[in-house]
Amino acid sequence: QVQLVESGGGLVQAGGSLRLSCAASGSIFSVNAMGWYRQAPGKQRELVATITSGGVTNYASSVKGRFTISMVNAKNTVYLQMNSLKPEDTAVYYCNADLSYYYSGSYLPEDAWGQGTLVTVSS
Repeated sequence: QVQLVESGGGLVQAGGSLRLSCAASGSIFSVNAMGWYRQAPGKQRELVATITSGGVTNYASSVKGRFTISMVNAKNTVYLQMNSLKPEDTAVYYCNADLSYYYSGSYLPEDAWGQGTLVTVSS
């Protein structure tokens, strides 16, 4: 009922920048928060940054000051501007949305995930 589609990953040199986008679509009633998580090879998925519909943000300490999360509520779209990238930022980045959607006469909560987009930072 809900889809998250990410874009913007790729290969970049250390010190470079990338911008990730994630758009939520479907029978969405409301979006409470959206965020980005990442998973490096051999590691567990970890939080990168989150933002509420009211604009409250939260960042992992490892990216604070380098990454900026933003959201356009009207488009149900979240962005992650990544600057000063480091090789240790290399991972698959996943979009997440805490939302409710309309289905068969009811409004249902969902914790939705995108398919992931690969970010590779070369040294």
